[in-house]
Amino acid sequence: MGRSRKTLEDYIRPIASISLHFGRTPLELDAEEVQEYLYGLQRRSKTPSQTYFKHTVFGLRFLLKSEGLPYDYLLLPEIKKERKLPVVLSKAEVWRMLCSLKLLKHRMLIGLLYGCGLRCFEARNVRIRDLDFDRMVLHVIQGKNRKDRYVPLSKYLIRGLRKYIDSEQPGEWLFNGQPGGRGGGDFDSRYSQRGVQWVVKQAARHAGVSKDVHVHTLRHTFATHLLEDGLDILTVKELLGHERIETTMVYLHVARSNPQRAFSPLDTLFEQWGRVQK
Repeated sequence: MGRSRKTLEDYIRPIASISLHFGRTPLELDAEEVQEYLYGLQRRSKTPSQTYFKHTVFGLRFLLKSEGLPYDYLLLPEIKKERKLPVVLSKAEVWRMLCSLKLLKHRMLIGLLYGCGLRCFEARNVRIRDLDFDRMVLHVIQGKNRKDRYVPLSKYLIRGLRKYIDSEQPGEWLFNGQPGGRGGGDFDSRYSQRGVQWVVKQAARHAGVSKDVHVHTLRHTFATHLLEDGLDILTVKELLGHERIETTMVYLHVARSNPQRAFSPLDTLFEQWGRVQK
């Protein structure tokens, strides 16, 4: 379907709520009933939240599309996407995060997320056999939209991964989780999503990073730093596994690239007049 399991769950819950509210499926309702229901959601200040309102509309859209019906069948409102720029870390902040972690396993996890620009589930799905140290690449298998891609491995990351694999002997998955522990679950030997999130949060906290850091922040930072280091945007698009170049172009708004790097007029003010005051 091209959508993640979590996205589908976000869509199904509000559809189930509408069905329970009216005692009928949304396809059995008329447009006015749906409009009244959505209006009621928007008026509630706390729960369901505005996010829930959006999921309700998106869920109804998905249902209509699945049945081959147009969106205006239920007169669904248009929801404009918020254009927010991603949070990006500086190289100094990434370095502090790497240095703040005591466990080699955690350092390798942060190194892989940042150094290869991986999504959370892609990092969890890395197998030992996906690492090609000779060619210095990682084979990302079945990423988003079920696309495979190759991303380069840093020689420094390879050195750390070799040491980690030799000492930990992780088995099939590069990052194993302990059953019942923070990193794993009872039915899955991979590191859990919650475990990956915890490691990133801990690294940011111990490194004194005040920004709102999530797992995906390292992917944003990967793309931005590559552009700042001079890599062309088409190559960055391929490394990220993006379908559309427009998705990648958002990083042009946050990357600071030479030779025409933007600067503050305070810099030239102090350079010119600060010496005079001295």
